[in-house]
Amino acid sequence: MSEPLLEVEHLKKYYPIEKVWLGGSSKQFVKAVDDVSFSVRKGETFGLVGESGCGKSTTGRSLLRLIEPTEGRVVFDGQDIMSLSPEELRRKRKDMQIVFQDPFSSLDPRHTVQRILEEPLIVHGVGSRKDRQQMIRQLIDVVGLSQSHLHRYPHQFSGGQRQRIGIARALSLKPKLIIADEPVSALDVSIQSQVVNLLQDLQEEFGLTYIFIAHDLSVVKHICDRVAVMYLGRIVEIAEKNKLFSSPQHPYTQALLSAVPQPDPDIKAERIILQGEVPSPANAPIGCAFHTRCPKVMDICRTNRPELVETEDGHQTACLLYSKEPPAGNAV
Repeated sequence: MSEPLLEVEHLKKYYPIEKVWLGGSSKQFVKAVDDVSFSVRKGETFGLVGESGCGKSTTGRSLLRLIEPTEGRVVFDGQDIMSLSPEELRRKRKDMQIVFQDPFSSLDPRHTVQRILEEPLIVHGVGSRKDRQQMIRQLIDVVGLSQSHLHRYPHQFSGGQRQRIGIARALSLKPKLIIADEPVSALDVSIQSQVVNLLQDLQEEFGLTYIFIAHDLSVVKHICDRVAVMYLGRIVEIAEKNKLFSSPQHPYTQALLSAVPQPDPDIKAERIILQGEVPSPANAPIGCAFHTRCPKVMDICRTNRPELVETEDGHQTACLLYSKEPPAGNAV
């Protein structure tokens, strides 16, 4: 698992917005993804977590160029995705698929399950019609559905069954990487575990690599190998999951993990309550973006922007508390 399948360098996605007032106007940018870098090893599940609006889903879709990034470099399986022509990108997408958050809106309501699963195979010219029918029957079995489901429409299924169809569609082209964009957040808790276990079984059977985007940290702890924490469009911490959950370094990660409910009522965990609201990505604070809410803020945090640095083996943090040269200034 040491060889990287995906390398992301300085990925940015800015959305222009224009403010108009009497006598003039100005252009600003919503920095949805702001200088994100990470790598994903073959066969691992890499988690992206953070509050709603932190840029997790935009990052995932930018990697596939479903959303065109503003800047950055994405190297997948040794090839720079950003340099590919539309036709080259279409061929490359056989190896990169996505499972969307909403299992209903991501499926065409006018098509049967058979047509939904066959469409990627037709687009990429895979096999004869007979071959495709055989592949579809195998796919539907693999995700735990029945052959009789092939002739039904999406509205005739439960949410969990629809998400299994979405997973089958992503698997149809035998990809190397699947981006799972909050694949269980729209499902009942009783169904979530079934879908998560299915994803793990499929990873073992087909040698898949996942980028798992979620805000449910209990699910992330169960399925992921490494986890990156995002705040306001930037990654603030990356670590192996056990390290992250046992000894988080960034103050935002510490606050995020303190909010996870404890199953044992005898454990009295200390809750870190952050003050204030998440700043607007159209008007991010100067310096560290988290300094307006950080309980450990120092004077230098208001002017200096921390970079993601390795604080210990395999653990990276973007916080001036862990800079190589301890910053001057007192916590306030």
